[in-house]
Amino acid sequence: MSDQTADAEQYAEWARRLAADDATALRALFDATYEPLWRSVMRLVGDDAAARDLAQDAFVRIWDRRASLDPSLSLRALLYRTVRNLALNQLRDEQTRRHLLADPEAAAVSARPRDAASADKEMEASELAVRLNQFIAELPPRQQEALRLSRFDGLSHQEIAAVMGCAPRTVNNHLVRALEQLRARLSTIGTVVSSLLAILGTSL
Repeated sequence: MSDQTADAEQYAEWARRLAADDATALRALFDATYEPLWRSVMRLVGDDAAARDLAQDAFVRIWDRRASLDPSLSLRALLYRTVRNLALNQLRDEQTRRHLLADPEAAAVSARPRDAASADKEMEASELAVRLNQFIAELPPRQQEALRLSRFDGLSHQEIAAVMGCAPRTVNNHLVRALEQLRARLSTIGTVVSSLLAILGTSL
């Protein structure tokens, strides 16, 4: 049994338990899914506190509609679609958007002494991540979303299709085009290409 199949069965089991008013299933779902869900919405709203609130709200919404959950449909995709819609609604609210200001103190970096080798490795990893995120940010929005849901959140094509409201084949097309563009961009930066490709993954 593949990891993806095992995950799908686990989410289906949680959906069945939630539909039966099992609050322990909500806790298990939260523990397994909160962090990746928060990271996903953080990319949309760009504010840690707002992202955490939205992620938590998504679980509340799932609990509120627990009686209507269908175990044959992806509960994980439903969570991601719920938090995505919550985030987009919040971003459309200009008054709320003005309050999503970065905390200046959050940008402070501690000045703990580090050895040179460790500092070099951290700097290299940081530069690779910045370069990769820069290239991804230059992709068309739908390609960006499909790529991030696939490579960073681990969703299947079917789950991504449910989140984005399109066909699985369209998801595959977005991923193919995104990877083609990234490979072309990465080919211009020499020795770090292999490292970035390892971070990204190239298989569909």
